[in-house]
Amino acid sequence: MKTVILFRHAKSDWNAPSGADHDRPLAERGRRAADQMGRFLAARGEVPELAISSTALRARDTLERAVRAGEWECRVELLGDLYLPSPYRLLHVLGQQPEPVSSVMLVGHQPAWSEALSLLVGGGEFRFPTAAMARVDVEVSRWDEIDLGLGELSWLVTPKELAGA
Repeated sequence: MKTVILFRHAKSDWNAPSGADHDRPLAERGRRAADQMGRFLAARGEVPELAISSTALRARDTLERAVRAGEWECRVELLGDLYLPSPYRLLHVLGQQPEPVSSVMLVGHQPAWSEALSLLVGGGEFRFPTAAMARVDVEVSRWDEIDLGLGELSWLVTPKELAGA
């Protein structure tokens, strides 16, 4: 079995003087949410072996903060293909992952994250707010076997739900 965790970047600061969309930083609320989600995943004992982030500043910072707050020990990579990709591109990226890695996290953007989740599990519409995480278990033995509809949603969690718990 392979495990995919989709992690949408945390809330960005639309008022920052960064200029380009790619360079938009996290808002204070986003920084807190990224930390919270990092601790959540660590507490569950579900830290991925490999975490791959979009190169956008808000995605990179989301992952960096989650790793630090949760004290994750996982390999981290940046991939330009995760900046505003199609959901099919996400599936392609998953299919290219190395063996024997069994769990991969992708950190990036809407609408691709909710659309990819729908493709992985065979349909449905999913609300995927900032800093949300979803875990999908896929009954395949190799990453290159991942295909549409083979996954099962294990959970989808938002920072707001954790704050209310």
